[in-house]
Amino acid sequence: MTALAVAVASVAAFVLSSVYYGVATPLERRALGDRALDRGRPGPWQVAAELLRTAVVASVFAWIAASADLFTLPGAALLALVTWIGFPVVLLTGSVTWEGAPPVTAALHAGDWLLKLLLIGAVLGALH
Repeated sequence: MTALAVAVASVAAFVLSSVYYGVATPLERRALGDRALDRGRPGPWQVAAELLRTAVVASVFAWIAASADLFTLPGAALLALVTWIGFPVVLLTGSVTWEGAPPVTAALHAGDWLLKLLLIGAVLGALH
């Protein structure tokens, strides 16, 4: 059942992320003007790579949740929040601090990661 839950979570997170960036990218462009990256429409290999990346995240999340006995909806939500703070937020603040990434772009990616991890946690918690 965990493999099916990981697959469902991966596809659902990919779809959610696609919708999120479709809505949020124009806001980033408005805030940054010419400094905003033009990410364009992803090619087939990028879609496949993103699905694979999301499956790796969902698999690791499932392993941590199982190891910590957090396969309940509240437990998975807590794990999502803790992993979001511990990894994407730390990495993204580093990119702002040390590489000069625009804070707006970092916030955009942080929002995507938060939604993605919460959804992965909810799906894994519900289907476990």
